[in-house]
Amino acid sequence: MRTLCSSTLIGEFFVIGFAALVAMKDPGLAMSTVWLVSGIAMVLCVLLCGMVTRPGGVALGWALQLALIASGVFVPTMYFMGAVFAALWWASVHFGRKVDEAKARFAAQAEPPSTTPDAA
Repeated sequence: MRTLCSSTLIGEFFVIGFAALVAMKDPGLAMSTVWLVSGIAMVLCVLLCGMVTRPGGVALGWALQLALIASGVFVPTMYFMGAVFAALWWASVHFGRKVDEAKARFAAQAEPPSTTPDAA
């Protein structure tokens, strides 16, 4: 799960950076505010890569997805991009868990039988 989710988050990192460049052109937004908010979101993407398997990591990822969709208020394309990344996040979590379960089953089957003698 970690690899799939981290890949999605790194993709979001770049999308947020590009969206900040677009938002910078809006005369109603201060450049410092745009980069402060975008910078925090970008740092959160990187930090979440390491937190994805910890308690609350997936929930924080979902919060980031909602914030990405909500950023469409300032950059309308982000409604679409946020929805795309929310779908990617769901797929990463869903299929990542399935892969982890399959790996655990395979590892359990590959274990050699115990060598303790049976008491008969």
